Amino acid sequence: MLQPLINDFLSLIYPSCCPACQNLLMKHESLICNTCLLTLPRLKNNPVQEQQLEHTFAGRVTLHHSGALFAFEKSGRVQKLLHTIKYKQHRLLASYLGQMMGVECYENRGLSGIDYIVPVPLHPKKLRARGFNQSEYIGKGLAQSLGAELVSNGLMRQTETKTQTRKFQFERWENVKDVFVINPLKSELFKGKHILLVDDVITTGATIEAACIALQSVPDIRLSIIALAYALKA
Repeated sequence: MLQPLINDFLSLIYPSCCPACQNLLMKHESLICNTCLLTLPRLKNNPVQEQQLEHTFAGRVTLHHSGALFAFEKSGRVQKLLHTIKYKQHRLLASYLGQMMGVECYENRGLSGIDYIVPVPLHPKKLRARGFNQSEYIGKGLAQSLGAELVSNGLMRQTETKTQTRKFQFERWENVKDVFVINPLKSELFKGKHILLVDDVITTGATIEAACIALQSVPDIRLSIIALAYALKA
């Protein structure tokens, strides 16, 4: 009886806002307002943009499936969600969106038969500084909705890279091409399995491509990739 009253009192002092649109959340809403849940730009609603994502990796890595939940636009609502996760360390929001991504992509893409989900890792130094890996928490929600196992240490980031911001595509690739190695303890586990590699956002695709190349050293592995958002190209 007392806890609901305390929660109502705290909400008056510290009102919760939707991280996407900054509007106050209603009492029946959680994490994201209902309007944003319905209207955030889904990549699936634009086949041309979906093909653009597929073409990003064509001839570079062999993928069973590639996809993203949202279309990313600079200063848009999806960017605000990603910044809330990454810079405010909103673990619950990351897992929630991972679950949403799993449900929507499973229903609309036939993303089934996944054996393991592997998040794109951070370098240990950056992980200690930031406190968490956003891709891992997205992966946790995704694993719940797909019924697959999350393997957080499937890949290792062996060198620390400089930020990818403001780099051109070739520079991004040069920055990450030798960064990832497969955890030797997981090589046998992944043999002949369907692995879903997950990240928060795909821009040029250089980072996730480098991670795929590391995983392709495993015999008979099948790879799919997915991200919360894909940054559309002009």
